[in-house]
Amino acid sequence: MSNIQYFTQEGLDAIKEELYQLKHIERPKIIQAIAEARDKGDLSENAEYDAAKEEQGHLEDRIAQMDSLLANARVIDATQLDTSKVSILCKVKVRNHNVGKEAVYMLVSEKEANLKENKISVKSAIGAGLLGHAVGEVIEIQVPAGVVKLEILEIFV
Repeated sequence: MSNIQYFTQEGLDAIKEELYQLKHIERPKIIQAIAEARDKGDLSENAEYDAAKEEQGHLEDRIAQMDSLLANARVIDATQLDTSKVSILCKVKVRNHNVGKEAVYMLVSEKEANLKENKISVKSAIGAGLLGHAVGEVIEIQVPAGVVKLEILEIFV
């Protein structure tokens, strides 16, 4: 079963860059550390060797995860998005009726979510609650702190 993840081109490029760093910078460093630790003698009592091998295991797991993510990644062309309803990669301007403030969120995949950049995951409570709704709708969304009442003011790319 494939787990398709949708990304902006920027998000996909960041993942590719991280994977490149892991494979071509971090992996050789760990291989070198293992070789140096191995040269120090008895491996059964060599803490440096054990630590380097453990770090290698974590790195290889991360590389495998990222390879899988890239294999299932799809880039969405923002110019082709239908802005009549909220969907992934849309920006949504909302009014929070609970606090009387407006905010703009971009709905993205879990891997691209970054609250500092107002990018929220489509799998988060608010992201999932907004999906499929249109301008003018007022939605009540259950969040950990209670119920938030959001009015969709605008949908754009």
